[in-house]
Amino acid sequence: MSEHIIQINHLSKAFGSHIVLKDIDFHVDKGDVTCIIGASGSGKSTLLRCINLLETPTSGEILFHEKNILERGNDPTKYRAKVGMVFQSFNLFHNMSVLENCMIGMTKVLHKSKEEAEKTAMFYLEKVGMAPYINAKPRQLSGGQKQRVAIARALAMEPEVLLFDEPTSALDPQMVGEVLSIMRDLAKEGLIMMIVTHEMAFAKAVSNHVVFMADGVICEQGTPEQIFDHPQNTRTKEFLSKFER
Repeated sequence: MSEHIIQINHLSKAFGSHIVLKDIDFHVDKGDVTCIIGASGSGKSTLLRCINLLETPTSGEILFHEKNILERGNDPTKYRAKVGMVFQSFNLFHNMSVLENCMIGMTKVLHKSKEEAEKTAMFYLEKVGMAPYINAKPRQLSGGQKQRVAIARALAMEPEVLLFDEPTSALDPQMVGEVLSIMRDLAKEGLIMMIVTHEMAFAKAVSNHVVFMADGVICEQGTPEQIFDHPQNTRTKEFLSKFER
């Protein structure tokens, strides 16, 4: 049996006395597209931020290729180059052009030459349909365009796993489709993705593993068919009933 790419063991996170995540266990394998669903405040984004080391878990393990990344001596920057993240608020550098935004991680973290970084950045900007905008600053772009640049920037690092934290929640409805379309293509290409999303139709269509969270715990997880068509947990059933038409 092949190793898990990411394995979460007994992960908990508290902010003071407020416990946000409790005893989280799951794993991600090669080619997995995992969608994490649940009501706002259920701990989904905190879980992603812990996996990306933007938050330090209170207890538990995060194994990446069987190595616990929470142990002392691990370099978070090197790890994040392998496990990238796309944020709901884009997090682009406002004083840089689209091209510069996509190059900076490669030159600063991966130590690529300017020429190599530019070539790679152009490849991924082309892929997301943003090559015509390479000289634009983020303020000149729509929300959907900013998110496509953010995805290109993450892809340019050529990560093994890409985390998406509600990538469409800050977008106008007409722009949601263009971002989800790119993510569908990435899934078909076999990129390992973990996606916190409120887009249930997308989660059902694109993922092979769905995790339902409520109040900081995983209530249920399984295939899209198991979770969406045959949920076992009462809270899962209640949550999904709100999305049924």
